Amino acid sequence: MSKIRVKGKHVVLSLVCLVLGFLMAFSYHLTQLEMNKGKPNVSDGQWEQTLALRNQLINEEKTNRELQKELSQKQDLVFKNEKDLSKEAEVYENLAEDAEKYRMFLGKVKVKGKGVKITLTDGAYDPKEDNINNYLVHEHHVFKVVNELYISGAAAVAINGQRLTSHSYIICNGPVITVDGIEHPAPFIISAIGDPEVLSSSINLIGGVKDQLVNDNIIFTLEKDNEIVLDPILGS
Repeated sequence: MSKIRVKGKHVVLSLVCLVLGFLMAFSYHLTQLEMNKGKPNVSDGQWEQTLALRNQLINEEKTNRELQKELSQKQDLVFKNEKDLSKEAEVYENLAEDAEKYRMFLGKVKVKGKGVKITLTDGAYDPKEDNINNYLVHEHHVFKVVNELYISGAAAVAINGQRLTSHSYIICNGPVITVDGIEHPAPFIISAIGDPEVLSSSINLIGGVKDQLVNDNIIFTLEKDNEIVLDPILGS
């Protein structure tokens, strides 16, 4: 009877060991599942390659951000340079316009524009007048007209087509006047480029240049012209 009991205990112990072994194996299996949870079903080599590509992508994105920042800085510099160049171009354009005006004032270039033409003619002969100079056009008559035109904003003035400059001189010599050494007979046509309305209004002021010339027996006419062309000074 004692031998049978010993064998029965062995059987029970074997069953217990079997159950424990099963539980341990099951527990290990669950642990492995938890550890591998979320891990792609790929080989170690593929996993390492994927990780390397991911890191490379991160580095490339970082490099792109740095390049984008550098590009933005370069663009700001380009915009600044363009703005500076625009200012310089504006300055040069203004200088070019000033130079063109100076050449025009000096009579270096041909000019064309609106303006007025004033004609001064000797007065009619009066046998009762002892002094012939009392009805002739003299240099001071021409000076009055020329000065008034310049004061009124004339950009260019000519006498019988001859351009005047700031150094021009006019001399009366009997029935003719000499402009910068060149003689001109009457009538004297004074052409001026500028605003026709302003120039004519200035000349026609009551008690102004026109009235003074008429009082000196000078025949005075004024006409507005939409296109006056003045040639440059000879030898300029």
